[in-house]
Amino acid sequence: MRSLIKHVLRSSEPAADLHVAGWVRTRRDSKSFSFLELNDGSCLGNLQIIADTNIPGYESIPKIHTGASIVVRGHLVHSPAPGQQWELQASSLELIGEAPEDYPLQKKGHSSEFLRSIAHLRPRTNLYGAVFRTRSRMAFAIHRFFQERDFICVHTPIITSSDCEGAGEMFRVTTLSDDKISRDAEDFFGKRAFLTVSGQLEAETFACALSNVYTFGPTFRAENSNTSRHAAEFWMIEPEVAFCDLEGNMDLAESLVKFLVNEMLENNEGDLAIFEKFVDKGLRERLEFVASRPFERISHSRAVALLMTSGVEFTYPVGPGLNLQSEHERWLTEEHFKKPVTVFNYPKEIKPFYMRLNDDGLTVTAMDVLVPGIGEIIGGSQREERLDVLMENFAKHGLDPAAYSWYVDLRKYGSVPHAGFGLGFERLLMFVTGMTNIRDVIPFARTPGHCEF
Repeated sequence: MRSLIKHVLRSSEPAADLHVAGWVRTRRDSKSFSFLELNDGSCLGNLQIIADTNIPGYESIPKIHTGASIVVRGHLVHSPAPGQQWELQASSLELIGEAPEDYPLQKKGHSSEFLRSIAHLRPRTNLYGAVFRTRSRMAFAIHRFFQERDFICVHTPIITSSDCEGAGEMFRVTTLSDDKISRDAEDFFGKRAFLTVSGQLEAETFACALSNVYTFGPTFRAENSNTSRHAAEFWMIEPEVAFCDLEGNMDLAESLVKFLVNEMLENNEGDLAIFEKFVDKGLRERLEFVASRPFERISHSRAVALLMTSGVEFTYPVGPGLNLQSEHERWLTEEHFKKPVTVFNYPKEIKPFYMRLNDDGLTVTAMDVLVPGIGEIIGGSQREERLDVLMENFAKHGLDPAAYSWYVDLRKYGSVPHAGFGLGFERLLMFVTGMTNIRDVIPFARTPGHCEF
């Protein structure tokens, strides 16, 4: 079985008869041997291969260009070259797949825009290899965070008949032809079905039976927003906790952010260095800043007051009944408090039906976690557990209670206070990598007018 290059580079002593495989980054030839830089995607580092002219397979060297795939057997020895501990002295070489001269990832700089146009090849670059290794590690860390705290993972449906946010920005799923699409009864499910915008409502049903649960899956928004922070398909982490109030919800959210930031700082496989070098030179400092400071907690009304008296001319208006925009959130975290901020108790008019009404009758128990460089990274609330208030909310939001009969049952039969939040996985990845465009932290981005692969 072949050895992954990341394990080879970590070796503590020389080894004989190693078997490695990967893609060639560069090749340099001399009269009696060739130098090959080999990478298999398991880490940022390349393994230098020394291929002597007399080894089996050397005759294929003229065909081995950047991007070609090869298999090499050889002996791991200490390297005399500066900056690398090991090199592999090849005993045999096999060309698996040629890469002709039109291979688009030649050894030069490439723009993010160009690399998005060849998303099937961009993971072979140093930067995007680091991005997607980080994505994998962060996904594992999220599961570890919740599993270590006795949360149960629930797989909520991707196809649903419920609109969690009530905004109507949903993709319809149908098997009907255009001339029959108005006849819902003839559709596959006998009713209108959509791609989910959130697994929250379904997760609540399990929280009201299993206490602590979380979901981690894809969500979809048919929002025609072509910005660097929006995508039509993205992944969400959504925990729900029974017998939990707003305070406990904020505690959990802040703990999760700190846990993931520390994971990036402590277990990044060297990928953090490439983000610092090519993306954001202040990234490590910002992550350490978040990891080392307690989060500030302020009400929405206080946040608005601070913004209105800041003396800053914001692009978007600030007011008591208005939602905070990214520029407002970043001012709070980067300029005023100089630390992460959790804003809570938002006006009820700007929040969905499921958020618990506060005693003042004006605000709901919503909360957003804001971090420097990004703004909002988590949004959540304590859920409305009172049946009578929930029914009033349906009426105010123009929703049919019959369509949410199962959700109403949770309030009829053994209702409990419960709370939860949503963490946008790609927003998290933008934060811990410094990447500024959501398209660059998703393997295959789905945005308005773009659905390749």
